[in-house]
Amino acid sequence: MSAATSPAPEARRVSARIGAISESATLAVDAKAKALKAAGRPVIGFGAGEPDFPTPDYIVEAAVEACRAPRFHRYTPPGGLPELKEALVAKTLRDSGLTITPSQVLVTNGGKQAIYEAFAALLDPGDEVIVPAPYWTTYPESIRLAGGVPVEVVADETTGYRVSVEQLEAARTERTKVLLFVSPSNPTGAVYSREQTEAIGRWAVEHGLWVLTDEIYEHLVYGDAEFSSLPALLPELADRCVIVNGVAKTYAMTGWRVGWLIGPQDIVKAATNLQSHATSNVSNVAQAAALAAVSGDLTAVAEMRSAFDRRRRTIVRMLNEIEGVDCPEPEGAFYAYPSIKALLGKEIRGRRPATSLELAGVLLEEAEVAVVPGEAFGTPGYLRLSYALGDDDLVEGVSRIQKLLAEARD
Repeated sequence: MSAATSPAPEARRVSARIGAISESATLAVDAKAKALKAAGRPVIGFGAGEPDFPTPDYIVEAAVEACRAPRFHRYTPPGGLPELKEALVAKTLRDSGLTITPSQVLVTNGGKQAIYEAFAALLDPGDEVIVPAPYWTTYPESIRLAGGVPVEVVADETTGYRVSVEQLEAARTERTKVLLFVSPSNPTGAVYSREQTEAIGRWAVEHGLWVLTDEIYEHLVYGDAEFSSLPALLPELADRCVIVNGVAKTYAMTGWRVGWLIGPQDIVKAATNLQSHATSNVSNVAQAAALAAVSGDLTAVAEMRSAFDRRRRTIVRMLNEIEGVDCPEPEGAFYAYPSIKALLGKEIRGRRPATSLELAGVLLEEAEVAVVPGEAFGTPGYLRLSYALGDDDLVEGVSRIQKLLAEARD
């Protein structure tokens, strides 16, 4: 066969851009744990960041009523129900001390869509985003999908997983456009003080950077820790700041898929245009539920936070009882992020896990406990355990870890 008639090489079946995306490690661990439980294995899952509480009744009832309303059976504005956007204006003033208008709000299909659309609206190919690590797995993937380049700045347990202005400055280049700022943090539970938050914000202002700040854990802080909203602390940053948030964690609404972004009108308009072609409006029933959530009082939230606080203290105490484990006390969210570097290479039931990924596999197979390895968050040598599960399961699960790791030998 001549060159002119020979078949062409098979075209790439999946685009390079999409093919490069990694699956969500946290959802993958959760799915594996649930599959094992369905097969009859008594697996306890610390993987997903999902409150074990049901969504409060008054929120569910609002959704039921919305199902019966004919106007919610039709398309609604892609940027969100007007009454929900108005409620988010009031909620933002109440919780963050920040004054905004409805034109600065876009209601999205969960916080993940808000993050992606914010980066898509802000980034051109090659723009750099400073990403403090450990980071939530979705952040770098959203940045890459938008054409940006994530630049990691690593903090460890010695600083409570908080990065410094000096570290951020060392990572800044002429291509830096955005700083990602997350407090309280997933996966570490770190909370920046008001002074630390303000110092980082002033650094961003000084260098003309944008900031994307994820405030989804704003109500889940413990002890003396306090949540601080960057644009409320520094009004001069407001025109270059995008906030992402949602109802999932605060109101036990992970499955309802309602988030939002807040920012300057031009960025919000651009993100709304994108959403109008990608998904149109968020489910009207879910938006009605979110409206009830953000408009109501915070009594149910306080009750859940009290339970998380109790579990937080229990899990940290039990993890730190394990020789070779170092777990700083998280001040927010519902995650513990212990260092297990001292255990790597030790023999555990005939195996010598050399990485946190391998150790997580041993824990699942030998102790029937599912955790997420630090590799998923950009910092090998750690594990993330969500304590958003029942008290009894939490104690049983960590007890299994204690028993197994007590067998570790040089």
